[in-house]
Parts: sequence; structure tokens; C-alpha cells
Amino acid sequence: MIGYVSVGLLGLLALSIPVGIVLFLLGFGIDTFFSSFPLTRGLGNMVWSSSNSATLIAIPFFVLLGEILVRSGVATRTYAALDRWVSWLPGGLIHANVATATMFSATSGSSVATAATVATVAMPQAEKLGYDPKLFSGAIAAGGTLGIMIPPSINLIVYGFLTQSSIPQLFLAGLVPGLALALAFLAVTAIICTIRPELGGQRRTFPFPQMLRALIDLIPIIILFGLIVGSIYRGWATPTEAAAVGVAGAFVIALAFGGVSWDMLIQSLTGTVKITSMIMLIVIGASFLNFTLASAGLGRELTEFMNGLGLTPLKTILVVVVLYIVLGFFIETLSLMVVTIPIIVPLVVAQGYDVIWFGILMIVLIEMALITPPVGLNLYVVQGARNSGSLNEVMLGALPYCLTMLGMAFLLIAFPHIALWLPQLLQ
Repeated sequence: MIGYVSVGLLGLLALSIPVGIVLFLLGFGIDTFFSSFPLTRGLGNMVWSSSNSATLIAIPFFVLLGEILVRSGVATRTYAALDRWVSWLPGGLIHANVATATMFSATSGSSVATAATVATVAMPQAEKLGYDPKLFSGAIAAGGTLGIMIPPSINLIVYGFLTQSSIPQLFLAGLVPGLALALAFLAVTAIICTIRPELGGQRRTFPFPQMLRALIDLIPIIILFGLIVGSIYRGWATPTEAAAVGVAGAFVIALAFGGVSWDMLIQSLTGTVKITSMIMLIVIGASFLNFTLASAGLGRELTEFMNGLGLTPLKTILVVVVLYIVLGFFIETLSLMVVTIPIIVPLVVAQGYDVIWFGILMIVLIEMALITPPVGLNLYVVQGARNSGSLNEVMLGALPYCLTMLGMAFLLIAFPHIALWLPQLLQ
């Protein structure tokens, strides 16, 4: 059954069928060919139970929060402010790309939205100041991936929902690796531009009073992040309630900066409906597929197969890493998560690994999928914001950051407390 499911998944995706529909079709196929019980009779109950969750209400709220900040012009102010603080480093404005992506990751929860935001604001600056297009655009694509690691993260919410694990614990676990990755991106940029100064463009410094004035544009975003994450960990709000508070805060910030209009609100709401509908179709389809896989005995079959190989826990996790890297070349990130979680997570937990820790490791590997061809969404988002050049330039520019993520994955395997110490400290 493992082979049939794998071939069926890749075959249907190759036909460009929407992922949510593919998940339902796989579930129907498993019911027809591998189950002696009529599993489709439980479809209505599965659709209702998988979507009737207060936890999932957080998804449209976090999407709307990001949409408001992006469409109200707050991104432009944030980018200009960070430019004044980090452009003195080797690499100049490239550091502002990563720093802006980090800040918006702490509010939007979406990698693609983060990459699109920074690319729209930054690309005109690259052409004007003569930066190397490869490294400049690659840094934006890589910085955007932080949107699914640094809380609040939509992908972590989906992972917590599908594995029945604590979303606040996942948020805590993702904070340190996310910030460490952001710092690693800055360090890699500085090293590259120290060795090859012509790639980094002009290093600029600003008067200190001007830098202090720029903080006015950063403080609201920092307060918003503290409001969302702090209210969760202080026990004042659930992730869903904190998301609603975040939307209100984002609206106030947009209003203060003069970015609120009827057109902005309509675009934000329309974008939220489109993105949330796509996510929910995938989540509901994944829940039905999980139900059919479990009922047909795939989990037991996979466990017996892996036990027959006689792999140690470390070798098992390394096989999983290679599997995610390979699948990440061909499958979109959220789809990759929901398809593999019901199969991989029970196997990893049975080897003695922590489900929270594995969630963070999975997110790092999925971040790599966002900037690896041919399906790396962030590559296409950044290329779409450019006025010239080829997609190959963005791919080459993202390569050093992709290797940095791989290094982080191995660090998490070697030192699990990178992800677990903060949740354990505040437990």
C-alpha cells in the first residue's frame, strides 16, 4: 500500500490537480482498494469535525493581520527604518531585507506574504543602488521563509492541530531557531560580502539622531509582536484570541500611519478569504486522508517496514531529513506537511523523539523547500517583483541561505535543546 499511495500522490500532483482535491481522491482510492469497510460514509463527519475547531479560527485572523500590514504601507516604513540601522554592515541594504523579513515574520505567519512584502519594497532600491541581483533577491527569498518559523506561524498552527500538540509550546520552540536563522542569514551575508565586496553594494551610515527617529516606525511592530505572543504565554489569551487582538492592533497601527482606506480593507478581506479557503481545503482533505490511511492500516505497515530495516533512531531521523529534502523539490510546503504528518510523525515519536522538537525540525526542512526549485514558491514570488533577469539568478542567490538552513537542521538533531529549552523553561 505504501508504494501505491506514493505513486498515486505524485501522479495526481503531476497532473496539476489542486492539492486539496488530490488528498480527497487519495482517500477515496484507499477506501475503494484497501479497506473492507465503507470509509466514505464517514466523510461528512470528518469534514465537519476537522473544520469545527476553535484553533483553526486563528488562521484567517493571522492572515488578515498580515494583509492589513502589507497593504497599508507599514512595510515601506519598516524597511526604511531598518535600512538606517543595518546598512553599515558588509552587504549594506541586503541586511535590511533579512531584518525586515524577520520583523514581518513575527506578525504575518506566512512565508510567501513576507517574501512578497519585502520584495515589493526592496527591489527598486537594488536597481537604484547597483546591488548584485543574485544575492540581493536570494536574501529576500530566504528571509521570507522565516514567516513559518517565527511565531505566530500558520504552519505551526496546522502542525499542532494535526498532531494534537500544544500550539503555544510550538510557538515557543520556534522562536529561538527562527531568530538564530535570521542572525545566521545576516552572518552569511556579511561573510560573502567581505570576501566579495562588489556583491554587497554601497555601505551607508546615517546620523545617530536620524537612526533614533527611525525607531518610531519599528516600535509599533515590536509592540504588536509582544502583544500577540505575550498574551499567549501570560495565559491572558488563547492563540485564536491573541490573533483577534493582533488584527485589532494591526488596524490601529495602519490607522496611525494613515494607511486605512476602503480599497485597502476590501483587498485585505479578499486576500484573507482566498488564502484561508485554500488552507482549509487542504486541512480538511488531509484529515479525511489521515482517517482512511489509519483505517486501512498504513501506519502499522510503515512501522513494520521501518522496523524490518533495523535502523537506529538517528539513522531514521536522517532518512526523514533526506525524504523531506527530496519531496520539497516537488511538493508545495503546506501540502508537504499535511500529507506526511500522519505517516512520519507517529514513526518518529515511536523512535523516542519529542513531537514538539520534530515539528521545528520539519519546519526548517520545509523552509528549504520554499527556496529550492522547481516548486520553491518564494523564488517565484521574488522573481515576480523583479523587472529584469532570470529565475536562475534568484536560485543561485538563495543557495548559501539554503545551506545555512541545512546546517540548522543538523544542529537541531545534534542539540535538540535549541528548540526545547525555552518551552521547558516556561512550562
